[in-house]
Amino acid sequence: MELLLSSHQLAFIFGLVGNIVSFMVILAPLPTFYNIYKNKSSEGYQSIPYIVTLSSSMLFLYYGFLKSAFLLVSINSIGCAIEAAYLIFYLIYAPPKEKRFTVKLILLLNVGAIGLVMVIVHCLIKGPKQLTVVGWICVAYNIANFAAPLSIVRRVIKTRSVEFMPFSLSLFLTLCATTWFFYGLFVKDYFIATPNVLGFLFGIAQMILYFIYKRKKDDETNTKQHEEGKFKEVTLISLQLKDNTNHQPADIKDVKVIVDDQKTTTESNEKNV
Repeated sequence: MELLLSSHQLAFIFGLVGNIVSFMVILAPLPTFYNIYKNKSSEGYQSIPYIVTLSSSMLFLYYGFLKSAFLLVSINSIGCAIEAAYLIFYLIYAPPKEKRFTVKLILLLNVGAIGLVMVIVHCLIKGPKQLTVVGWICVAYNIANFAAPLSIVRRVIKTRSVEFMPFSLSLFLTLCATTWFFYGLFVKDYFIATPNVLGFLFGIAQMILYFIYKRKKDDETNTKQHEEGKFKEVTLISLQLKDNTNHQPADIKDVKVIVDDQKTTTESNEKNV
């Protein structure tokens, strides 16, 4: 029996999976905030990623309301609430300088910019064009969000280390972009599908880089351990011994000790003075 699903059913499935994966991505910073709570300070951490994510969630929440898309409204409502909680928590433990900077950025981006978009759309644009204008704004903002990790990619290539690019986060971001691409494709909403193509490509690129530099790091570590474990060479040069009884110069020995994994060999070259 052949089972065929309609575009609407497939869109619902991918949208539901997209909600689940996006929720897991939103919860990814929890270990960071646990460290902030444990240290009673947010010094050393930046608030910009959470401000940018909050503004993105606000834009797509607004777009979801205009489109009456429940799956967009649901996950972006949750995203707004959690990102706002992150920022409040950050401000509680932030140093005074970072606290002022964060408040200014929130007022500028999340209140000023998003508020200005809503006012312009409602006052100056009427009918279906509202959805089109907000859709293009969401596309531009989403592309900028997906391009942001390029700085991390550059750092990985420069340092040849994947310390600052966890594989799990890259994987979930790729899955997130994939599910929302198919959701946008099946509902024929290219404002959602288009930027997620870039998100998918950036995610794949990050995972490829992770495996390349993780493998190089492992190979370097194994080689170093092998060389250190195989032999350690200690050379003692010009060891002069004197005879205490007749005060005559004794032999001068060059002692070379080679420590191998399983045996120790001592080589001596005697010279008469």
